[in-house]
Amino acid sequence: MNSHMMEVPLLISSLIKYADRYHGDTEIVTRTVEGDIHRYNYSEAHERSKKLANALVKIGVVRGDRIATLAWNTHRHLEIYYGVSGSGAICHTVNPRLFREQIIYIMNHAKDNCLFFDLTFLPIVEKLLPDLPLVEHFVLMTDKAHMPVSQIPNLLCYEQLIESDSGNFVWPEFPEKTDSSLCYTSGTTGNPKGVMYQHRTTILHSYAAAMPDALNLSARDVILPVVPMFHANAWGLPYAAALTGAKLVLPGAGMDGASLFELFENEKVTLSAGVPTIWMGLVSHLKDNKLKFSTLKRTVIGGSAVPPAMTRSFEEDYQVEVLHAWGMTEMSPLGTVSIMKHKHLSLSKDKQLAIKDKQGRPIYGVDMKIVDDQGRELPWDGKAFGELLVRGPWILNSYYRDGDEKTLKPDHNGLEWFPTGDVATIDPDGFMQITDRSKDVIKTGGEWISSIDLENTAVSHPDIAEAAVIAVYHPKWDERPLLIAVKKQEATLSKEDIINFFAGKVAKWWIPDDVVFVSELPHTATGKLQKNKLREEFANYKLPTA
Repeated sequence: MNSHMMEVPLLISSLIKYADRYHGDTEIVTRTVEGDIHRYNYSEAHERSKKLANALVKIGVVRGDRIATLAWNTHRHLEIYYGVSGSGAICHTVNPRLFREQIIYIMNHAKDNCLFFDLTFLPIVEKLLPDLPLVEHFVLMTDKAHMPVSQIPNLLCYEQLIESDSGNFVWPEFPEKTDSSLCYTSGTTGNPKGVMYQHRTTILHSYAAAMPDALNLSARDVILPVVPMFHANAWGLPYAAALTGAKLVLPGAGMDGASLFELFENEKVTLSAGVPTIWMGLVSHLKDNKLKFSTLKRTVIGGSAVPPAMTRSFEEDYQVEVLHAWGMTEMSPLGTVSIMKHKHLSLSKDKQLAIKDKQGRPIYGVDMKIVDDQGRELPWDGKAFGELLVRGPWILNSYYRDGDEKTLKPDHNGLEWFPTGDVATIDPDGFMQITDRSKDVIKTGGEWISSIDLENTAVSHPDIAEAAVIAVYHPKWDERPLLIAVKKQEATLSKEDIINFFAGKVAKWWIPDDVVFVSELPHTATGKLQKNKLREEFANYKLPTA
């Protein structure tokens, strides 16, 4: 039967069109990489996004092309979000914090043919240039006055590129399941994996994120996403802000406590979002200078578990509600938010905070369950823990260009679920809490570090016989890597020698904070390393950086 409803596709361009038409004078404020404050509104952002779309056509970009960015949270990056995806190309945000070899792998795997980048990353791009043979156009995201002398041939200037074209552009219509944007995981084991979002999934995720029991966004909000636009699309906030007509404040490269607080106060920010590491720096700045927020009402904290002391400090010392959230790049990324139900409002403050320490309830569109080793669903009693599985309309089906590798797990009813790699409990009210990880990865400041890659690097040293890397608690970064190693006989290796050995082989922030030499490592009967024993032995180990 034919539908009696209009078949209007859910497209990313509809978000900026809506924001222009119904919230056109709402501000978008950026602290630019060049150092000034840039102000304009949704109508102007829409006009410039269309100019960019025209410019992309002019330089030969066609539907389905991957357009990469190495950029901070700025108005130009926002225009790329809409101009690229809205025109039918794919916006590929690249994480500049990744190791050089990972960036090269990601961009070549994605087959990016254009790269837009901020001034900050010019030295990086110049070094990457010989290893990016598929990139035809390099665009520096600045104006003519700030264009530097560069080794990059035919380097384009963003402002000159879009000003040479008009905003007289009609957003094309195409199927809503068309690919729209591409993010890669951090590559905890092996190479990073690509997650390709669609227009439909992005719109549905934006709707769900804005709901009252999710992030509760509205046209009365002023949103400052500290989470980078290269990290799972800034958790979808650039899209959800346009959907609700909220004022958007973009901090550029200024992520320190003083810079953020200045923007919070000057722009009357009501909601922000970021990983715990960022908030530690901000709270430290507040305490040192005896400052208080005047407008901030709630903050979304995710990327890693929120320390209970941080939640209590925000809520009790600064009257800011903490929205403890959890998700994954593979989930677009939002999965749960720890929002209390009506029956919880009469509980004591301590009991309410204990609820908020959990990762929270699934938002509409996300279903989840925990299973045992045989795939049998476990009870929601807050005690049983098992592998966490999720499914929903904006959750990954398969990784981008990953061949025939099976990603999903079928259950006994034939439904397919995505395995998150986390071990969790779920209580009778649906609040999920992660208790462990099924893979030995280390989460530091919201980013993943592969213990396997560090171990492989360590044993490549001629004086190391065997090595293991485990996560150790760190008050600022949540977790940091500790290397536990066995020297070869008669080796005179020092811990400084092995730490220096990592330089240039892995990203600087991956390098272990400390090294402990032991005579042997624990193994199972089949020869597998028993990391659980190492975690028990070093559970209270204090890192020198802590």
